[in-house]
Amino acid sequence: MKPSSSLSNDQKLKICHHKAANPSIKQSALANWAMQEFKLSKVPTQGTISNILAKRQQYESMDSTELTSKRQRAVKHPELDNVLANWVLKCQARRVALSGDLIKEKARQFARQLELGERTPEFSNGWLAKFNIRHGFKAQKSYGESGSADLDAIDRNMPTIKEKLQSYSLQDIYNMDETELFYRMAPDRTIARRQIEGSKKDKTRLTFVFAANADGSHKMEPLIIGHAQRPRAFNRKSGEQLGFYYRSNAKAWMTGLIFREWLQKMDQQMQDANRKVLLLLDNAPSHVVRDLPLTNVQVFLFPANTTSKIQPMDAGIIAAFKRRYRRFQLQDAIDRDEQQKADIYKVDQLIAMKWAKAAWNDISSKTIANCFKHTGLFERETQKTEVGSEEQDIENELEDAINQLPISRPMSVHELINPEEEQQVAHEEISDEDLIKLSSSQDQEEEEDGEVMDENPPMSTKEKLNVLHSCISFLDLSNPNHVIAHKVLRNIQFEIRTIEKKQTTLDRYFCKEY
Repeated sequence: MKPSSSLSNDQKLKICHHKAANPSIKQSALANWAMQEFKLSKVPTQGTISNILAKRQQYESMDSTELTSKRQRAVKHPELDNVLANWVLKCQARRVALSGDLIKEKARQFARQLELGERTPEFSNGWLAKFNIRHGFKAQKSYGESGSADLDAIDRNMPTIKEKLQSYSLQDIYNMDETELFYRMAPDRTIARRQIEGSKKDKTRLTFVFAANADGSHKMEPLIIGHAQRPRAFNRKSGEQLGFYYRSNAKAWMTGLIFREWLQKMDQQMQDANRKVLLLLDNAPSHVVRDLPLTNVQVFLFPANTTSKIQPMDAGIIAAFKRRYRRFQLQDAIDRDEQQKADIYKVDQLIAMKWAKAAWNDISSKTIANCFKHTGLFERETQKTEVGSEEQDIENELEDAINQLPISRPMSVHELINPEEEQQVAHEEISDEDLIKLSSSQDQEEEEDGEVMDENPPMSTKEKLNVLHSCISFLDLSNPNHVIAHKVLRNIQFEIRTIEKKQTTLDRYFCKEY
């Protein structure tokens, strides 16, 4: 048989699968493998291999007839396909969030306008999936399809869950969940993709553990999980010495041991406060409660495949945190851009942790209570809250910040707050090899990845007061916003002077003693 120079769709899919099975293989080696495996007349170019890998989902959606073909099946209604795709792109440019049902309804409208009549396709979920894959759109979920939520399971278990909740007051019902954060991620699709793909190498990913109660009156101190016990940015101090609840392992994962430590710490806090509480958890592999001697915390695990619909943290609390974190990040990026810094998104882990802590503390009790209520878990009357405008204001600030930054392919605010990769929380089953790596990281003192330190040297008290004085001099007190800023800056001045006065008094005391 004469060697062929072209690949069938089935062969392209096999290339994708070979890459998945060998993630470290380079594209040049993958091209050589393809030539030998499929007896091609020449080695596929790097560009060809790159394009094939980028279209993996497209090949996986093909049926057997399409896979054996070397050409993709022609779209039955190209005019409808083109107009609908352009409409989706227009909506994305305007930062309009689209559901699968909305796209299908718009397709029906266009079909009527194009007078397709009997030729109108059935706008099924399968049609929607192929449309998204064809144009490279992220999968649009139809109404009611929150992630992989099993709606039947929710309906079956909701009465049991509600009955359990009735035994506790709102202030004694807690929810905990983990989320990842790529803390240096740029709001640029191109840059962000490179950053995320390299995150395991440069260790710019943290896992955050958040917990709060249903009326929003108690936000627990967040647990932060990083890669190193003492990152270089810590300046040889521990997380506790810097004011954080911090743990580490080689992968920055939530593990069963860290979870159990966290849960026992919560139980001790509730013992000290003489409270009996209920903790709602998803059934992640790391959430192992068996044999723990808990006295004041009762754990209730959500049924499998239901948490994306009914877990309060997933109902907006984590999103509220990320809005606030990204606000800190983009404000800093604008400052660095004005200072003509080379990498405007470069920030060390300690600063990122400080921003994260401030972001968590900034979430109001009303926002948290509203997210708990949004799950539909509570039959009782709860106070109605208006928090949508607060979150929308922050999103508007983020959009304004994105527009001020030098970005070639800007993300939408939704993409920035909810990147798909951050939702893939790293607390999956751990292999023996992973256990060895996790164990070997416990004595790690510093990261070896070249993580940057804060480039600004510590300021003296005099320098701090001079900077504040310059800012205050700039303010126009006829502007209401400037009046607010004036009060804040004066308060900061007072705090700095008070601390300096106390330190001076101590210094004088010890000088007299010695």
